[in-house]
Amino acid sequence: MSLGYLFGGGVGTEPHGLELYRTYEVVQGWYEQVSAWTGLTVGQILEEDLPTAQEERQSVGTVREAALAIGVHDLLASFNLRPAAIGGLSLGAMTASCLAGSLGRRELFEMLAGSRDTPEPPADDPQQGIAIAFGSLADGAPAHPGENVPGVYLAGDFGPTVDGTKRIMMLAGHAEALGALAAEAPPGTVVPLPGRTIAVHTPLRRPYRDFMAPRIDAIPFSAPEIPLLSCLESKVLRTADDVKDLFQRNSTDPISLVDVYTGMKEQGVQLGLVMGPSIPEGILAFPFPVVHIERPEHVEQALTTAYELGIDLTGAPALS
Repeated sequence: MSLGYLFGGGVGTEPHGLELYRTYEVVQGWYEQVSAWTGLTVGQILEEDLPTAQEERQSVGTVREAALAIGVHDLLASFNLRPAAIGGLSLGAMTASCLAGSLGRRELFEMLAGSRDTPEPPADDPQQGIAIAFGSLADGAPAHPGENVPGVYLAGDFGPTVDGTKRIMMLAGHAEALGALAAEAPPGTVVPLPGRTIAVHTPLRRPYRDFMAPRIDAIPFSAPEIPLLSCLESKVLRTADDVKDLFQRNSTDPISLVDVYTGMKEQGVQLGLVMGPSIPEGILAFPFPVVHIERPEHVEQALTTAYELGIDLTGAPALS
């Protein structure tokens, strides 16, 4: 039996990880290091309000989420808990790649911080948005609500709910089209998210991808040291070029949590630890037990669960 680490995507606006930071020196030291690499203060990374400009806000938000996820990883490593397989969604996929040994931590955080220089979209561009959608699991049902609707794209598939009644997805695209779809669909089927103005994982994110491409090209990637599951297709990433391709495509291609956890199951994972709060707890159906780690008491829960399940940690490498 082995352990898998899951890293969520998205950029939250609320501070997370304050209790972990205040409780553990290893987390405090890690945030000081991220501060030195990014030029952001620990307060900016940890808890202060995010900037208002879209791309700068996104940049600082990604630094915040990745810092917490790696901080949790390092805290677990201090208790000799390490993964045998690893993967994540979007930003989480890049964080997982770093922890699999495919790029350095400094390179990851300098890339995230540098994305603040991405040009803001023209003022007259159509407003973008994101929505959560609840799709049917019935045979013959549309692939997602709004399928074939202009301006609406399937951006993410999170899989079936625990009760098996629906599938949770993320739609993105033009805000007007998403709003119209929400109004036409059965109540609660499509829920636009307020304040989300970037159509992540859709072709509308092409300007960002093009701007970041040379910066990603400059990163010295290497082959993962442990099984690294892709969120862009059903695949184990095995080479430096595989990881580089994920980084280049991540902003414009749809993501799938199903691909990640199915791949982990095939790798023999029997317990998943979710780093940070970015994957909802208790809603999604995983093929193995999962423990979400955001506060100090969750660390003890993870250690206890791993022990009770007899998770084999002897073969897990010490990743830095």
